[in-house]
Amino acid sequence: MQGFWTVLLLVVSNVFMTFAWYGQLKLNQMNIGRDWPLILIILASWGLAFFEYIFMVPANRMGSAINGGPYSLMQLKIIQEVISLTVFTLIVTFVFKGEPIQWNHFAAFLCLIAAVIFCFWK
Repeated sequence: MQGFWTVLLLVVSNVFMTFAWYGQLKLNQMNIGRDWPLILIILASWGLAFFEYIFMVPANRMGSAINGGPYSLMQLKIIQEVISLTVFTLIVTFVFKGEPIQWNHFAAFLCLIAAVIFCFWK
Protein backbone atom coordinates (compact mmCIF):
# COMPACT_ATOMS: atom_id res chain seq x y z
CA MET A 1 0.00 0.00 0.00
CA GLN A 2 2.91 2.37 0.69
CA GLY A 3 3.92 2.13 -2.96
CA PHE A 4 0.42 3.05 -4.12
CA TRP A 5 0.18 6.07 -1.79
CA THR A 6 3.66 7.17 -2.78
CA VAL A 7 2.76 7.17 -6.48
CA LEU A 8 -0.58 8.89 -5.84
CA LEU A 9 1.07 11.67 -3.80
CA LEU A 10 3.72 12.08 -6.51
CA VAL A 11 1.00 12.47 -9.15
CA VAL A 12 -0.78 15.18 -7.12
CA SER A 13 2.55 16.86 -6.42
CA ASN A 14 3.42 16.93 -10.10
CA VAL A 15 0.08 18.47 -11.05
CA PHE A 16 0.88 21.37 -8.72
CA MET A 17 4.46 21.50 -10.00
CA THR A 18 3.38 21.70 -13.63
CA PHE A 19 0.97 24.53 -12.93
CA ALA A 20 3.54 26.31 -10.76
CA TRP A 21 6.11 26.18 -13.54
CA TYR A 22 3.94 26.59 -16.64
CA GLY A 23 0.62 28.00 -15.43
CA GLN A 24 1.73 31.56 -16.04
CA LEU A 25 2.19 30.66 -19.72
CA LYS A 26 -1.44 29.52 -19.86
CA LEU A 27 -2.47 32.80 -18.25
CA ASN A 28 -0.57 34.64 -20.99
CA GLN A 29 -2.26 32.47 -23.59
CA MET A 30 -5.62 33.56 -22.12
CA ASN A 31 -4.52 37.24 -22.02
CA ILE A 32 -4.56 37.20 -18.23
CA GLY A 33 -1.63 38.41 -16.20
CA ARG A 34 0.26 39.65 -19.23
CA ASP A 35 0.92 42.96 -17.49
CA TRP A 36 1.65 41.51 -14.07
CA PRO A 37 5.09 42.31 -12.71
CA LEU A 38 7.48 39.38 -12.76
CA ILE A 39 7.74 39.33 -8.96
CA LEU A 40 3.96 38.73 -8.70
CA ILE A 41 4.18 35.83 -11.15
CA ILE A 42 7.11 34.38 -9.19
CA LEU A 43 5.23 34.69 -5.89
CA ALA A 44 2.14 33.04 -7.38
CA SER A 45 4.32 30.19 -8.68
CA TRP A 46 5.92 29.80 -5.26
CA GLY A 47 2.45 29.62 -3.75
CA LEU A 48 1.58 26.70 -6.01
CA ALA A 49 4.98 25.10 -5.43
CA PHE A 50 4.23 25.12 -1.70
CA PHE A 51 1.42 22.64 -2.37
CA GLU A 52 3.76 20.62 -4.57
CA TYR A 53 6.05 20.17 -1.58
CA ILE A 54 3.14 19.34 0.74
CA PHE A 55 2.63 16.21 -1.38
CA MET A 56 6.19 15.55 -2.59
CA VAL A 57 7.90 15.43 0.82
CA PRO A 58 5.50 12.89 2.37
CA ALA A 59 5.61 10.81 -0.83
CA ASN A 60 9.39 10.60 -0.68
CA ARG A 61 9.44 9.89 3.05
CA MET A 62 6.74 7.22 2.77
CA GLY A 63 8.19 5.63 -0.35
CA SER A 64 11.87 5.61 0.61
CA ALA A 65 13.47 2.35 1.74
CA ILE A 66 15.41 4.52 4.22
CA ASN A 67 12.11 4.99 6.10
CA GLY A 68 10.84 1.46 5.53
CA GLY A 69 9.18 2.18 2.18
CA PRO A 70 9.31 -0.02 -0.89
CA TYR A 71 11.60 2.07 -3.14
CA SER A 72 15.29 2.88 -3.27
CA LEU A 73 16.25 6.51 -3.88
CA MET A 74 17.05 5.74 -7.52
CA GLN A 75 13.69 4.05 -7.99
CA LEU A 76 11.88 6.98 -6.36
CA LYS A 77 13.62 9.42 -8.68
CA ILE A 78 12.86 7.42 -11.81
CA ILE A 79 9.21 7.05 -10.76
CA GLN A 80 9.01 10.79 -10.09
CA GLU A 81 10.49 11.66 -13.49
CA VAL A 82 8.11 9.36 -15.36
CA ILE A 83 5.15 10.79 -13.45
CA SER A 84 6.41 14.32 -14.05
CA LEU A 85 6.66 13.89 -17.81
CA THR A 86 3.36 12.01 -18.01
CA VAL A 87 1.50 14.69 -16.03
CA PHE A 88 3.20 17.41 -18.08
CA THR A 89 2.21 15.75 -21.35
CA LEU A 90 -1.41 15.34 -20.26
CA ILE A 91 -1.67 18.94 -19.08
CA VAL A 92 -0.05 20.31 -22.24
CA THR A 93 -2.34 18.18 -24.40
CA PHE A 94 -5.60 18.93 -22.63
CA VAL A 95 -5.07 22.36 -21.05
CA PHE A 96 -2.72 24.18 -23.41
CA LYS A 97 -4.06 22.57 -26.60
CA GLY A 98 -2.16 23.19 -29.78
CA GLU A 99 0.98 21.32 -28.74
CA PRO A 100 0.63 18.07 -30.69
CA ILE A 101 2.28 14.87 -29.54
CA GLN A 102 4.63 13.61 -32.21
CA TRP A 103 6.30 10.25 -32.89
CA ASN A 104 9.53 11.29 -31.17
CA HIS A 105 7.58 12.03 -27.97
CA PHE A 106 6.31 8.44 -28.01
CA ALA A 107 9.88 7.24 -28.61
CA ALA A 108 11.00 9.25 -25.58
CA PHE A 109 8.26 7.66 -23.46
CA LEU A 110 9.42 4.22 -24.55
CA CYS A 111 12.90 5.18 -23.34
CA LEU A 112 11.38 6.22 -20.00
CA ILE A 113 9.62 2.89 -19.71
CA ALA A 114 12.94 1.20 -20.40
CA ALA A 115 14.52 3.36 -17.66
CA VAL A 116 11.91 2.16 -15.18
CA ILE A 117 12.48 -1.46 -16.18
CA PHE A 118 16.24 -1.15 -15.81
CA CYS A 119 15.91 0.69 -12.50
CA PHE A 120 13.72 -2.02 -10.98
CA TRP A 121 15.68 -4.92 -12.51
CA LYS A 122 17.40 -6.96 -9.81
